[in-house]
Amino acid sequence: MIADSVPIEVETGPQPVASIIWLHGLGADGSDFEPIVPELGLSESPAVRFVFPHAPYRPVTVNGGATMRAWYDIAIDGRGFHQDETHIRESEQAVRKLIAQERERGIDSRRIVLAGFSQGAAVALHTGLRYPEPLAGIMALSMPVPLPERIASELNPANARVPLFLAHGTQDHVVPYPMGEYGYRLLDQLGLPVEWHSYPIDHTVSLEEIADISTWLTRVLAA
Repeated sequence: MIADSVPIEVETGPQPVASIIWLHGLGADGSDFEPIVPELGLSESPAVRFVFPHAPYRPVTVNGGATMRAWYDIAIDGRGFHQDETHIRESEQAVRKLIAQERERGIDSRRIVLAGFSQGAAVALHTGLRYPEPLAGIMALSMPVPLPERIASELNPANARVPLFLAHGTQDHVVPYPMGEYGYRLLDQLGLPVEWHSYPIDHTVSLEEIADISTWLTRVLAA
């Protein structure tokens, strides 16, 4: 199953030379982070294209089986989150198609950032670390780390040094802070260049976080 509608696109200026593919969280859609574009204050030159895809609709176990937009099914019990591997890999293929579309439009893979929030961040990280061409960076916000036991064996050498931006709220009650910290420590132990940020917030994004994201994006897209 792949996303079932055309992504929202926002360009900061004419003739974009870089792309940011940004995946929303569980139950939201591509419009969720569209308002963040002007807040990031990125330069109009060179221009950047933001691509905000929509996850497909599917039943979600953690929400009582209700159908909503979700990159994958997820359940929770006393041992923690259980993220559906088959769905994650289906979503990986959907994101790869989006990358391919940007490549066909003339964007070099080294000028493409994969980004996401919560469940979308998990898919962005999963896809980016396995992608066979070098990316500009991967940004994962408030994320439950996906398939942690598979990362080391499936990490593609092309992105073994990809810049990573990880952030999490210390008061997050949806994806508890220790989960985010665990993801950071795991990636750091694997030798990946992780930039880690924490904020005194719940499962959301703060103004301070947006400013840090802007600084990081400006740096990785200029590299």
